[in-house]
Parts: sequence; structure tokens; C-alpha cells
Amino acid sequence: MASNENPGSESNNNGGAASSSSTSKDGEAPTQIQPFRMPTIEEVRAQDVWNNCAVRSVASGVMGGGLGLFMGLFLGALDNPIMQDEMTGRQQFIYTAKQMGRRSWSSCKAFAIMGLVFSAAECVTEKARAKHDTTNTVVAGCVTGGTMSAKGWKWRRVDGVYTVKGGKRCSPCLVGLMHS
Repeated sequence: MASNENPGSESNNNGGAASSSSTSKDGEAPTQIQPFRMPTIEEVRAQDVWNNCAVRSVASGVMGGGLGLFMGLFLGALDNPIMQDEMTGRQQFIYTAKQMGRRSWSSCKAFAIMGLVFSAAECVTEKARAKHDTTNTVVAGCVTGGTMSAKGWKWRRVDGVYTVKGGKRCSPCLVGLMHS
């Protein structure tokens, strides 16, 4: 009997009899199927807390703010002053430190809002649709993009339709959102 016919046993050189070893050909123990374990009451409660949209949104906002803080610190350090040749080393250091502070605070706010809005929109959409698929993510991305850019929009009403500065017409979704 060849050793590749039965991987659970090994053949020896004396007549081809199989040995009684329970290890596989590679020396690894065979995998055992574990029985299904029901979650404990603590695990169920923790999952219920995390499934709350407010908790999920706040956690995403805090993590987004932390990411923005570190990105701002990194990108703020890369800014060079315009009059770098005329500044002393101390002035350059102070300028860079101030830029890092401004950038990190600005990025912190932007990423915190982005994380909070995206997570809230995705969670609410998922609960309303009772489905977990990519449509929820697309809707959340649209809501987040609209929220982040809404600050710079100049709304005006032309011929009964809301338009943005520049004359482009808004989608019916945004118009309906503004009336509600």
C-alpha cells in the first residue's frame, strides 16, 4: 500500500504494513470540528450595545477625529513657510508648530464629522432597509459627501427649483430633503 492512498497512516519499509500513528503525513494533528458554542449573556449585551446607531456613530466620530489629528500633525509638519530663507531656526520652529496645530485641529474636526455622519447614515439605512449590503454604504457615502460639501453651497430658487451657485440643478433627493 502506498503512503498517498491513506494519508492518516504511514507505511514502513518492512512489507508495507501500516503503522498505528494518528498523525498525518506532514506531522500535523488532524483538525477537530468544534461544537457550536452559544454566546454568553455578556456577549449578547455587548453586541446589543454596539448595534445601537448612536454608540456606533460616536465611536466612529472619535476614531475619525483621532485619525484626523495624526494626519494633521503629519501634514502640518510638511508645510514650509513662504519666507523660509529670511526666518531664523526658532521662527521656523514656531511657524511649523502653529501650522501643525491648525492643521491637526482642522483635520480632526473634518474626520470626526465624516466618521460620525457616515456611520450614522449607514446604520440608519441598514436598520430602515433591514438588509446588510453595499447599497447602505453607497447611500451613506452620498449623505456624507452632501453633508461635508453643504457648508459651501449657496442655495437659490430659480423657476421653482432649487439650484446651487453656478446654475446646476440639484437632484430631487436633495430638494425633497430641504422641504422636509
